[in-house]
Amino acid sequence: MLKTKEPRATIAVSDIAAARAFYEQKLGLEPEAISDMPMVVYPCGVGALFVYQSPTAGSNTATGVTWIVGDDVAEVAAGLAGKGVAFESYDMPEATKDGDVYTMGDIRIAWFKDPDGNIHAIVNG
Repeated sequence: MLKTKEPRATIAVSDIAAARAFYEQKLGLEPEAISDMPMVVYPCGVGALFVYQSPTAGSNTATGVTWIVGDDVAEVAAGLAGKGVAFESYDMPEATKDGDVYTMGDIRIAWFKDPDGNIHAIVNG
């Protein structure tokens, strides 16, 4: 039933204004439309990111959004770090780490958090 439908990544935040500053100024996203509601949709590639204000913001301790960036993981990480995005460090004995980027076989990945602690990943694909 849903196999041909497009999923939408959804992130809960505690302060929509602070979230918008992060997503727009640090990540370079542009809102689809501005609403009076405490929410915003950011078109991204062929999908979109839905960010909304919620009292349960930041309660997910797993990766909430994964961004497919192709072979440019290190370059994208460096660009985000240059805008003040801090990357996470995890104890992953099965991985090697070069700067902020972990390598596990063919997978290259780096993680960061938004102001509410929602975890994002950038990965080669």
